[in-house]
Amino acid sequence: MYRFFVEPSQIQDKRIVITGRDVNHIKNVLRMKIGEELAVSNGIDSREYRCGIEEYTEDEVICTLRFIKEDGVELPSKIYLFQGLPKADKMELVIQKAVELGVYEVIPVAAKRCVVKLDDKKAAAKIGRWQGIAEAAAKQSKRSVIPTVHDVMSMGEAIAYAKDMDVRLIPYELAEDMGHTKALIEEVSAGSSIAVFIGPEGGFEESEVQAAVSAGIEPITLGRRILRTETAGMTVLSWLMYQLES
Repeated sequence: MYRFFVEPSQIQDKRIVITGRDVNHIKNVLRMKIGEELAVSNGIDSREYRCGIEEYTEDEVICTLRFIKEDGVELPSKIYLFQGLPKADKMELVIQKAVELGVYEVIPVAAKRCVVKLDDKKAAAKIGRWQGIAEAAAKQSKRSVIPTVHDVMSMGEAIAYAKDMDVRLIPYELAEDMGHTKALIEEVSAGSSIAVFIGPEGGFEESEVQAAVSAGIEPITLGRRILRTETAGMTVLSWLMYQLES
């Protein structure tokens, strides 16, 4: 079942109108015929609108609503991934896999040990590309919402953004006691908001970790091995997905 995202205003009672690049994709790439069924999401809530193609115009695919599927695929909690900016194109991989694992928002963090430095112009271009990757991953994994990729924040801004979240975790290489990590993960329940802070290559500086801990963010260990930045976040997200869906 192919899935497409539309703005809420494009869902009008029984009529759903698909516009933009998806029109060419549906008509000329997928070659879908009149009457074929597809799934549409508004990118905001977990509802899935099943509809049939009724008509093609030059720049629209007009569909008729058949039924609404309420039991969506979204996690019952919102997970916010605060990812220290990694080198090269690793951020693209992090965003793609995080979206597949159910993350709600990705917040790039310009930590002190980040090698990548983005000025405003470069940052705007990167955010646009990263948001596109999030949308593509959401479609591929049949998500009902498109996770937001935020503008780059400093560590201080990130800590402040997470201050009201229910669960706040920061993997730290000097943290110990896997039992404590396990207990924190097992306490996570549906409806909670969860912040996960992941450092760049080389990790967060001690002063950044201390600032996080002083703000009530819990340091955790991910085990006896040192994980790459693009692996650490996926590890925590996998644990959380298992906990929330089991």
